[in-house]
Amino acid sequence: MQPNPSTLPPKYGAPISLEFAKRAVAAAEAEALANQWPMTIAIVDSGGHLVLLHRMDQTNLGSLSVAQIKAETAVFFKRPTKVFEDAVAGGGRGLRLLSMDGHCAIEGGLPLLVGGEVVGAIGVSGMQSTEDAQVASAGAKALQG
Repeated sequence: MQPNPSTLPPKYGAPISLEFAKRAVAAAEAEALANQWPMTIAIVDSGGHLVLLHRMDQTNLGSLSVAQIKAETAVFFKRPTKVFEDAVAGGGRGLRLLSMDGHCAIEGGLPLLVGGEVVGAIGVSGMQSTEDAQVASAGAKALQG
C-alpha cells in the first residue's frame, strides 16, 4: 500500500537565500513593531544552519537562543513547534518529548516553504508563545506568492 502523498511532509529544498531570509525577517519585524513587541527573529536554512539572527532593541537576552532553537526544531521536523507544545500539553505519551534533546516544544517556530519545499525555518522569541507565533507567521507569509 502506497502512502497518501497529501499526508507526507514536504520535501527539503535548496537552502534559503540571504535575500529571502531578509524578506522574512523584515515582515516579522514589521508585525512585532506594529504590536510594540521586542523580539528576536532567527532564520535557519534547510540544513538547520543559522542564516540570519535579528534581535530588536530591548528584547530579553534569553530570546536569542530560544528563537534559534525554535527555528531549528521547525526545520528538523518539518512542522511548527506548536505541534510539540500541544503534544506536551496533552500529557500522556506526549510527555516523552521532554526527554528529547535539541528541540523546542514552545510555539513560535515555523518551517519556511518556497514552491512547496522546506527551504528553512523561522523562530521567534520575546513575548508570549502565541505572540511569537503571530510574528513568525508574518515572516513565513512574506515568502508566499
